[in-house]
Amino acid sequence: METIGTWWMWAAFAGIVLVMLAIDLFVVGGGKEHRVSFKEAATWSGIWVAVSMAFAAALWAYLDASASRELANAKTLEFITGYLIEKSLAVDNVFVWLILFSFFSIPLELQKRVLILGVLGAIVMRTVMIFAGVWLITQFHWLLYVFGAFLLVTGVKMWLFAEAKPDLANNPVIKWLRGHLRVTDTLEGERFIVRRLEAGKWVTYVTPLLLVLVLVELSDLIFAVDSIPAIFAITTDPFIVLTSNVFAILGLRAMYFLLADMADRFSLLKYGLAIVLMFIGVKMLLIDLFKIPVLVSLGVVAAVIGTSIALSLRREHTGKP
Repeated sequence: METIGTWWMWAAFAGIVLVMLAIDLFVVGGGKEHRVSFKEAATWSGIWVAVSMAFAAALWAYLDASASRELANAKTLEFITGYLIEKSLAVDNVFVWLILFSFFSIPLELQKRVLILGVLGAIVMRTVMIFAGVWLITQFHWLLYVFGAFLLVTGVKMWLFAEAKPDLANNPVIKWLRGHLRVTDTLEGERFIVRRLEAGKWVTYVTPLLLVLVLVELSDLIFAVDSIPAIFAITTDPFIVLTSNVFAILGLRAMYFLLADMADRFSLLKYGLAIVLMFIGVKMLLIDLFKIPVLVSLGVVAAVIGTSIALSLRREHTGKP
């Protein structure tokens, strides 16, 4: 696997991630039941973006000094484009989380722990999937066409079913979990498992919070299947793919609380995400015929997402369907 990542670059990246996760776990809210305010979410969203851009700047400076200006520009642009793609597609994941928490009536102060564990699970899953995906692509180049077709079809389906509402009451995963586990009727604080004394015996129950955690992790896996191939259209360098993915994921929890009260305002965003997926799918299908420059890809993704957000806000303001 060809990569710009040296052992110390991987170590530095891992160190940054561990420090930021530790801050998120033990400093922000003290790791306890905590209702995240809009101001706090906005502040941390800004911090996550700033850290990501600082990493991009450091990457550019290192490559410019140790290799060439051309390589520095190319790899930094790949990182920023991958970061923007992942961040954009993650918005759809945030909307799914909102639906899950609403369906199970999970209060805001209990959502923080689920989201932190969800982010940790997403990092582990994506790390495995990225290295597996890069290896497969280096061995079987034709898989890029498979990924491209998959993204194109996924984008079309997202466009066609943009207005569809998920039927969680009949969700097979929820039905299976409820059918095979003893689930409490009420929440037990931040606890996922409780034991109750019944007829002289201790019986183990899971709480609805555990069901939500399982579904959050499952949604992370499903969205990773979309977003990781999308970044492969930009680069197959595992260092760039993983770092851009993880930095985007680290800010997911803050972005969730930032958008929690504004989800309805972005009614057209899903159409924008669908267009992005279709564009990237076409880009991958044409990869050996015509390579769309990374700068063009960055411009298209930014323009589509920005336009869909602007049109969503205009639609809400005017009240027009």
